[in-house]
Amino acid sequence: LSSRTSAAEKEMGGAEKREKQYQAHQGFGDHHDGVTGVHTYFYADEAKCDQHMETFLRCIDASSGSSEDGFSAIKLTALARPQFLVKFSEVLVKWQRFFYQMAAEQGQAGWAVLDTKLEVEKLQEALANLGIASKAESQQWFTGENLGTNGTMDLLDWHSLFDSRTKLSRPLLIPNRKTGQLEPLLSHFSKEDELQMKRVLQRMDVLAKRAVEKGVRLMVDAEQSYFQPAISRLTVETQRCFNRSQPIIYNTYQCYLKEAYNNVTGDVELSRREGWHFGTKLVRGAYMEQERERAAQMGYEDPINPTYEKTNEMYHRCLDYVLAEIKHSRKASVMVASHNEDTVKFTLRRMMELGIHPSDKKVCFGQLLGMCDQITFPLGQAGFPVYKYVPYGPVNEVLPYLSRRAQENRGFMQRANRERDLLWKEVKRRLLTGNLFS
Repeated sequence: LSSRTSAAEKEMGGAEKREKQYQAHQGFGDHHDGVTGVHTYFYADEAKCDQHMETFLRCIDASSGSSEDGFSAIKLTALARPQFLVKFSEVLVKWQRFFYQMAAEQGQAGWAVLDTKLEVEKLQEALANLGIASKAESQQWFTGENLGTNGTMDLLDWHSLFDSRTKLSRPLLIPNRKTGQLEPLLSHFSKEDELQMKRVLQRMDVLAKRAVEKGVRLMVDAEQSYFQPAISRLTVETQRCFNRSQPIIYNTYQCYLKEAYNNVTGDVELSRREGWHFGTKLVRGAYMEQERERAAQMGYEDPINPTYEKTNEMYHRCLDYVLAEIKHSRKASVMVASHNEDTVKFTLRRMMELGIHPSDKKVCFGQLLGMCDQITFPLGQAGFPVYKYVPYGPVNEVLPYLSRRAQENRGFMQRANRERDLLWKEVKRRLLTGNLFS
């Protein structure tokens, strides 16, 4: 008993420290600073969000006209208040931490995400002892689709206890670790926040419907880790509606995050249970400097993997899991968004080992326009679906974006020199054969 209590207290202490990640701070408004490789948005007002939605609609139309089975990328910080995304992320993380606190009290501290299963009877007793709900009241929570097998519930069952698409579950109570008092999970969630939820989901619905109409797949970009729980939850809600027969909506997972594998495996398992198609874009990540600086300032654990090699391992681990799911169910698709030649070779080798053919169109590749053509063109010539990510916008914004990507990609200049040598070799070959323009 004492060891279980110690584990629970340790989990609570660690959770309190980690939750600082999902709080606004003095530098919150500027989420451009220290960012490599993505465009970010400042929230002005609802009219500005609607303007961004119209821009995204035009991009969907352009993607439809330029390629078959095209993609268009959107960012949720363009469609909602960043403050709302942070607040909703905090709610989601608090609810998840409470699950892990209950798991620790049942002797499951440190278990893998999908292996952690709460015994419902013990959970009901704990909730009654905490004064959250009587056993009779909590029995209404853990029925039907909210109850797992054999009288247990896992994290996915736990998350299903409140619905972010319709009315949020205000009655859910959790202990406040600082005051020791119970408080509603959504105690800081205002009417305006609920309106924001409805508005962003409505905008995503409009974009998803246009994507379906135009035969375009919609990629929701990943952003800073303190926005990401909300972004992922909202994306999954949209996937539930639009990915029933094919993967229209793609979620993005940043593999430099320590939680990347847990996030991928959890969402894949959810798609299995509910029968929709899992679509993902895997990236390494673009916010490393900003994330680490913010973690140091606010005193929470750095969410980024400690080394580039660890990030590579995480990328390949997540990718291998999704490829296995493609082999197993055929209800998964992945974009390998990478300039890393080793990652591309790893993907090709695993596809061959698993019997996944390029014509299945379950695996595609993506690189930035103008970068790593020595990877893109051979993939396309070999029959693999491959895409060029096209940045657009004012020159004074796009050029810094591209320069940051060059800085972000280690060894980029060496690859550029190699690409130049390959191009020169090809020019000489064509000159010698008299086929300069063929």
